[in-house]
Amino acid sequence: MSAAWGRCPGWRRRAGDAGGARCGQPLRELVREAEISLLECKVCFERFGPGQQRRPRNLPCGHVVCLACVAALAHPRTLALECPFCRRGCRGSDTSDCLPVLHLLELLSPALPPAPATSPAVPCAPGTLTCRHAFGGWGTLVNPTGLALCRKTGRIVVVHDGQRRVKVFDSEGGCAHQFGEKGESAQDIRYPLDVTVTNDCHVVVSDAGDRSIKVFDFFGHVKLLIGGQFSLPWGVDTTPQNEILVTDAEAGSLHILKVDFPEGNLRRIEKMCAHLCSPRGVAVSWHTGAIAVLEHPPAAEGTQTCSTRVKVFSATMQFIGQVDSFGLSLFFPSKITASAVTFDPQGNVIVTDTSSQAVLCLGKPEEFPGLKPLITQDLSHPVALVYTKENSLLVLDTAAHSVKVFKAY
Repeated sequence: MSAAWGRCPGWRRRAGDAGGARCGQPLRELVREAEISLLECKVCFERFGPGQQRRPRNLPCGHVVCLACVAALAHPRTLALECPFCRRGCRGSDTSDCLPVLHLLELLSPALPPAPATSPAVPCAPGTLTCRHAFGGWGTLVNPTGLALCRKTGRIVVVHDGQRRVKVFDSEGGCAHQFGEKGESAQDIRYPLDVTVTNDCHVVVSDAGDRSIKVFDFFGHVKLLIGGQFSLPWGVDTTPQNEILVTDAEAGSLHILKVDFPEGNLRRIEKMCAHLCSPRGVAVSWHTGAIAVLEHPPAAEGTQTCSTRVKVFSATMQFIGQVDSFGLSLFFPSKITASAVTFDPQGNVIVTDTSSQAVLCLGKPEEFPGLKPLITQDLSHPVALVYTKENSLLVLDTAAHSVKVFKAY
């Protein structure tokens, strides 16, 4: 009896080891099956994740797809979509986070293999733009804030926090030259916010350091300093008539500057619009002459919610339309925080979105609201954008300290 009892622990130990081995394989198979069947979007076949683009979303019919696919499947204007599995109709605002999948992801994350780094973040829908190359980078650009294109030469101008504040690149992204010394004198640039290039190749910079507008020729020689006229000049852009639009974020106004650039003479400053809410970015359409202003209204009392609003006026400053973060949230399932605005060659309003690290088309102003994602990957913190003559889209990514070049897929 004692000998038999002494053999029992060893037997139990061996049985336990065999049982653990037998159980381990089914457990790994179960995790793998869960990864394929439950944790993978069946539209793009990418694994769900807690991040913005891969977040699992419930459709009203009960099927689950990732947020990026909701955006890609939605109609460009109405944001209506059909479930790709059962064809039940809904809108982007009808979707919600799938909490059971998020909880399962969190539970199984230690056992899941890492997602492939080379997998695309979102499916490529018609009209999607992809990053073809980038230039700049840390050391060449330091915390860049503004981006402009010289229409005459194709050169690209960026303002940043480097020792020389204005960096000029050729059309291929090679550094051509730089100017605009960092300093405290009247001709130095202290804190550049935005930049534009006139039709005759003059560089115009808004400087928050001394609240001025500074005009340089393309070689960096100071042509004109406009100080004492603005509370906080922010956004600048050039009109087809070679005039300069300037937003004043503190005064809540939009101005137009008529300048004799070769002679360096300010002819006139005209206030085009007042009573704006902290206007920052400004853009003019060369197709229609329309003017878009990006406002940053203060957060509602008792909340920390940051809101943005795009207002569009005709060339004669007649109000056309507007769209804001709240209005877009009714059509799109994620928060949108616009950081820059421009027009595409067809007159559509295009904005950068720092909340989802994306570039979005809002459609034509008279058709607001509408929304179509153009870029949903390869961006970290987009703050400025401009179209080239070749219809490429240049996006300034301040977190990557670089300019990224996007073209149609």
